[in-house]
Amino acid sequence: MTPLSIRVVVADDHPAIIKGIQQELAEAKTVDLVGTAGNSTELINLLDKHPCDVLVTDYAMPGGEYGDGLALFKFIQRRYPNINIIVMTMLDNPAVLRTLISSKIHCVLSKSDDSSYLLPAIHIAHSGGEYFSPTMRAIMQTVTRGKKSAIDLTKRELEVVRLLVSGLTVNEVAEQLHRSKQTVSAQKINAMKKLGIERDADLFKYAIEVGLISSSAIPP
Repeated sequence: MTPLSIRVVVADDHPAIIKGIQQELAEAKTVDLVGTAGNSTELINLLDKHPCDVLVTDYAMPGGEYGDGLALFKFIQRRYPNINIIVMTMLDNPAVLRTLISSKIHCVLSKSDDSSYLLPAIHIAHSGGEYFSPTMRAIMQTVTRGKKSAIDLTKRELEVVRLLVSGLTVNEVAEQLHRSKQTVSAQKINAMKKLGIERDADLFKYAIEVGLISSSAIPP
């Protein structure tokens, strides 16, 4: 019987994270770490050259020509349909997690959790299963308590959110869309309620991960 060997690629724009993952997987006899990447350009070049079973990747990796976040994940799913994706992140936004799940990404780890969760996540992702580290599992519970998903935003609400996170004020959005300030404000509030978001900062995080804006658009 041939021993199990899962081909893994790791992508993160922080070298310390990549080094930590390499150390975590160094003794894993069932994992073959075939390469690492620091942005989407390096990642796609790597995936084009080396077959891969599981991709372990961060959410935001600015600077690459293929973007980052959800847009990158969807591109990878189309181009390499046999690769299973594990997302690692420090974000704790329920709206982002809902969007990932609806995009058929079912293995999500928090970087704040212990690194020992990575190896079982790789095995479960390889088998097509679902895995959330403890922090993400807790967030998942808020997702399943009746909150609506991102796809429940109306076209007008999504339009308002997109313009607001691009840097426009409520007054400027109202002027551009030929709506009253009160209407735009109400649509923003409704959108945030549907997404389970209370702060404008979290609205920006959500916008990055669903591809409404690039992560480079967020001020440091």
